[in-house]
Amino acid sequence: MHPAYSIIFFTAASGAGYGLMFLLGLAAAASAVPSGSDGPAFAVALVVALVLVSAGLMSSAFHLGRPERALRAFSQWRTSWLSREACLAAATYVPAVGLGAGWWMGEPDGGWRYLGLALAAGAAATVYSTAMIYRSLAAVPRWSTGWVPAAYLALAGASGAVWLAFLASLLGSQASGLAGVAVALLVLAGAVKGGYWRAIGKRRAESTIGSATGLDRLGPGLDPGLDPGLDPGARVHVLDPPHTEPNWLQREMGYRVARRHARRLRAVTWGLAFILPGVLCLAACGSSGVGASAALGLAAASTSAGVLVERWLFFAEAEHKVTLYYGNRRV
Repeated sequence: MHPAYSIIFFTAASGAGYGLMFLLGLAAAASAVPSGSDGPAFAVALVVALVLVSAGLMSSAFHLGRPERALRAFSQWRTSWLSREACLAAATYVPAVGLGAGWWMGEPDGGWRYLGLALAAGAAATVYSTAMIYRSLAAVPRWSTGWVPAAYLALAGASGAVWLAFLASLLGSQASGLAGVAVALLVLAGAVKGGYWRAIGKRRAESTIGSATGLDRLGPGLDPGLDPGLDPGARVHVLDPPHTEPNWLQREMGYRVARRHARRLRAVTWGLAFILPGVLCLAACGSSGVGASAALGLAAASTSAGVLVERWLFFAEAEHKVTLYYGNRRV
């Protein structure tokens, strides 16, 4: 699939924002938000989360063919995951604004915990709906797996935790415990992403050009000059392209990334999104002051850059079954 930069930025920025909201909502629900001077600090973190989410949502509008019709995305929530995502994203603003106002006024306890539960649930549900937009596409086998929503949720939680630890240290709050939480979530996210890559690496092709065209029914005698070990469907091949230049389907659905390039980008993702931030967060656990803030700031920047690379690769490695009609032998 062609990696659209607006969607890459949207999923990465909103994922970090919703991860922040989820953790802040859980903290409010558990009455773990310190009172006094730290209340406004958590309110500032919530504002940063809202900025990340809003910037991501605005970026996603650039991917629409008719942005002026964006409001129609809210009407099909019964059948469309994209519509559910839009509805949940809008609804999550309500507890976020209410909770932020309460923290700013220095009232983190009492009835505010219920807003925290609503915020955490809304943030998790929105990220899940975003992931299900891709999980539900059976025509893209590498997305049609339960590892996709798991990876989206894990990466959102990990990036949100790193940003929360950095903002807490920057605003003078105690961040060592939050840095430890970030390390745990980074390990979890790395394990889930590694599981996704192993799963798509072991997956056998479900469709071939022969099964897509129905020509595999003619048997293995179609092209005896090819490798006899191939199944009949793989022996079918295109003699002439249907046109002289790539069409929209080929440009959008037929994007291909070389295996060597993909391996390098996976290594970059491991380093930027998981390993380096984990090491920096561990270093911040044993320090305080400017040193901890600097380490956590680098960790937040590294995680965000790594998620952007991971998300580009997520789209670039995906293969749509429509490419079988344009020369791709198996998907």
